[in-house]
Amino acid sequence: MKTLDLVIMEKSIRVMKNNLKKVFFLVGLPRAGNTLLSSILNQNSDIAVTANSITADIIYNLFTLKDITTFKNFPDHKSFNNIAHHVFDLYYKDWKQKYIIDRSCWGTRENLRILKETHKDIKIIVLTRDLIEVLASFIIWSDKNPNNFHDRTNLKTIEERCENLMQGSILSHAILAIENLLLPENKGLYHLVKYNDLINNPNHTINKIYNYLEIPPFQHRYTNLDQFKINDIQYKDEFVGRGLHHVKTDKITKSTYDAYSVIPKSIIQRYRKEWLL
Repeated sequence: MKTLDLVIMEKSIRVMKNNLKKVFFLVGLPRAGNTLLSSILNQNSDIAVTANSITADIIYNLFTLKDITTFKNFPDHKSFNNIAHHVFDLYYKDWKQKYIIDRSCWGTRENLRILKETHKDIKIIVLTRDLIEVLASFIIWSDKNPNNFHDRTNLKTIEERCENLMQGSILSHAILAIENLLLPENKGLYHLVKYNDLINNPNHTINKIYNYLEIPPFQHRYTNLDQFKINDIQYKDEFVGRGLHHVKTDKITKSTYDAYSVIPKSIIQRYRKEWLL
C-alpha cells in the first residue's frame, strides 16, 4: 500500500508534467511581420507567441558562468544543468497556454549551440523579408513618429540611419541568426516564412506553420485583428518610438510605397541580400 507521502509526491509529479509547456521558437527580421504573425497566432488560446524575449539572454548569461574561476575550480555540471536545462519550464510556469513560441535571435552561433545543448526537438519559425523593404519600413516609420531611437542618437540622413540599423542592432543580430540557421548543418531545424506569403496568403501560411509545429489546427480570422498583447501585457513603445509594434487591424495589407526609391542606391548596393528575396 502506498503511503500518503508517496501518493502526494506522485500527484505533484503528474501535475508538474501536465503543466510543462511545449516551447518552439521564432527568429524574424524586424519589420517582417513578427507582430502581425504573433497577433494572428495568439487568437488561439492554446498558443502564446512572445514579444521580444529575454530568455535567450538569461540562458546565455548562465552559460558565461562556466567561464569564471569559481566554476572551473569546481565544475558541478549536473547542478548547473538543473537550472540551465529548465529555464523555459521556470520562466513560463505561470503561462496558461500549452504552446509557447519564444521570439529571439535563437539562430546566432552561440544561442543555437546552447539551445541544442538544453532543448530537445528544436523547431524554429524563420520570418524573412527583402532587406531593402525592411530598411525602408524603418525609415518611413521613424519619419512619421518623432522621438524614436534614431532621433535620440542624432542620426540625420537616411544613410546614417540605415548604417546604424545594420551595425549592432536587433536587425543585424537577426540577420546573423538567420544566416547561421540556413547553413547546411542546421537543415531541419527551421520552417521558412516569407513576409509576402504571410501578407498575400495568410491562411495558407498559418496552416503550414501548424503542420510544421504538429499542433491541432485552429480557425483564425484575418480581419478585425487585435493589437499584440499577451497575458494582458503590451509593448511600451515609448521606450523605442511610438507605433513600432502597431498592427493594421482592419485587414492584412502591404504598404504601397516603393522601398527601392526610399533607400539610397549606395545602401542598396551594399546591403541587398539575394537570399532574403
